Amino acid sequence: MTNRNFLFLLGALCLFSGCATQRVPMEQDPLEGLNRAMFNVHEGLDTVLLKPVAQGYDALLPNPIKRGVGNFFDNFRDLARGGNALLQGKGEKGVTGIGRFLINSTLGVLGIFDVASEFGLERGTEDFGQTLAVWGMPSGPYLFLPLIGPSGGRDLVGFGVDSYANPLWHLTRNDPATRNSLYATNVVQIRAALLPTDQIIEEASWDKYAYIRSAYLQRRAAEILDGSGGPTPLLDVDDLNGAEGPGGK
Repeated sequence: MTNRNFLFLLGALCLFSGCATQRVPMEQDPLEGLNRAMFNVHEGLDTVLLKPVAQGYDALLPNPIKRGVGNFFDNFRDLARGGNALLQGKGEKGVTGIGRFLINSTLGVLGIFDVASEFGLERGTEDFGQTLAVWGMPSGPYLFLPLIGPSGGRDLVGFGVDSYANPLWHLTRNDPATRNSLYATNVVQIRAALLPTDQIIEEASWDKYAYIRSAYLQRRAAEILDGSGGPTPLLDVDDLNGAEGPGGK
């Protein structure tokens, strides 16, 4: 779940769109029973482990260090973002993404400092799930997986490809201890960044599972269209496939 900003956007997205959870077509979530069970597992893990650790991380580390840690992991994802933009026919965004990686990996000390943004190079949001959507692959059923979160068949494939393409994991493939430590740190810093949204979600929804599902489907629809359609009601992402070819966004 390319997705550090997901829940930051989720609250505002649902509040302004009405979140329309009851309007989710059943065919989008044919595995709802299993998904809700996995959601409960995820909530349990979050309650007893992820959230307390994230709260400790958030309380102990000063903001500059937390920002640097987030920048570090985002920097390695920028390379895949740029590559996916190229695969989608977005040449300028592709060059920008790769340029961000090169600049921040050098001048930004492995991405700890986001120098590229100061140069006016904005971070993209492209991922391989979006690339597959642009190529016409259907979304597949909605899925919720513990520690990964909301996804779909297509996005889960995209998540795997983007993870494999991340150079950080290749650099540490012969050092499992370092790789696992980095993975754990990444999970904790993402969860810590999402702490401010917890109360919003709890207060704004009577069905947290449906709330997150609706927001996810809307967000993915908007990302595939690059937001060109403006604020939208809940959309079936499959309806957007074929509406544009590579570069047509």
